[in-house]
Amino acid sequence: MRFSERVSELVHSPIGAAHALVGLRSNDRPLLDLSQAAPSFPPADAVVTRIAQVATEPDSGRYPPQAGLPQLREAFAEDLTSGYEGEISPDSVLITAGCNQAFCVVASALTAPGDEAVLVAPFYFNHDMWLKIEGVKVRYLNPGQGLIPDPQQAQSLITEKTKLITLVTPGNPTGVTIPSDVIHGFADLAARNDLALVVDETYRSFRNESDSAHQLFSNMDWAKNVISLHSFSKDFAIPGYRCGAAVGGQLAITEALKVLDCIAISAPRIGQEAALAGLLHAQEWRLRQADRIKNLEQQFLEAMRKEPGGFKVESSGAYFGWVKHPRSDLPTEEVVKKLVLEHDVLAIPGTAFTVNDDSMIRLSFANLEPQQISELPSRLAEFP
Repeated sequence: MRFSERVSELVHSPIGAAHALVGLRSNDRPLLDLSQAAPSFPPADAVVTRIAQVATEPDSGRYPPQAGLPQLREAFAEDLTSGYEGEISPDSVLITAGCNQAFCVVASALTAPGDEAVLVAPFYFNHDMWLKIEGVKVRYLNPGQGLIPDPQQAQSLITEKTKLITLVTPGNPTGVTIPSDVIHGFADLAARNDLALVVDETYRSFRNESDSAHQLFSNMDWAKNVISLHSFSKDFAIPGYRCGAAVGGQLAITEALKVLDCIAISAPRIGQEAALAGLLHAQEWRLRQADRIKNLEQQFLEAMRKEPGGFKVESSGAYFGWVKHPRSDLPTEEVVKKLVLEHDVLAIPGTAFTVNDDSMIRLSFANLEPQQISELPSRLAEFP
């Protein structure tokens, strides 16, 4: 059989490739896993209880409404309304099987083969992969000081074929939170050029700031150009239940629903029930976990302060440290392999998020316990 060149030319999952290295280990020392950005702790008791209840209910295996359970759409709209300056309607919420799927259905609804899209580098690899699968040409916007992208610089990348610009804030892999005024600058840019601004806010609960991430929803015309993406995986520790959301205008939701109908029909009911239980009964738990992870970040930064083994933190935030490694003479994939096989540290190569090899790795410090972070400097210091 013959396969699509678009798919064959893609890299394999960076997470899968990193985990494949674990099987090659011969050391007995426990592994420090800083690879995948997934909660390493169980959900809140209220969420676990509801999951168990749903599994025994007669309709648990049936299709839910395609756009999502009405109760979940309403609860999430209320959650967003309380966190932003602007009122969000439940009709503006589309529930998806994770935030990755939210991006996929939105991007597919917006683009056709031969169109163009702008991603901010370093980019989230699944965004880049999906756009290439769809035959979309990706233009990469290099950020400025502090890894903050510049809307004016983005203008130079826009052509008549450009359909969307994507921001991820806080960033994956950098952890950098894009300031509100910069986000608004991109929204203005999108409006001037009749584009979609897609804002992936998967890690919004893990920002260092306590105020609103932006005020886009306070603009009466926000739905004409803005689509916001969200994840319940990180907020309520339910990544395996696959539940996320796209928030947009009625036209955007309608078009994305057509794509969703072909991919999954609807998000799994049990994941939606888990997210709903989190929104209704685990908000204090959510805040405690966010505070705990912020404390882990501070411990991580202190552990890395003396640049053990020559590893230097360039930025951090949310779940991530974006770290420069000391061996520019080696491909980063080789550095990552040496780290796991010789030093028992599992990381993701920065080449998963960049076009060129910039000698960077991503360390997901949120995966670790405090005592494990304390052990990280000594392992990195072993690196030749």
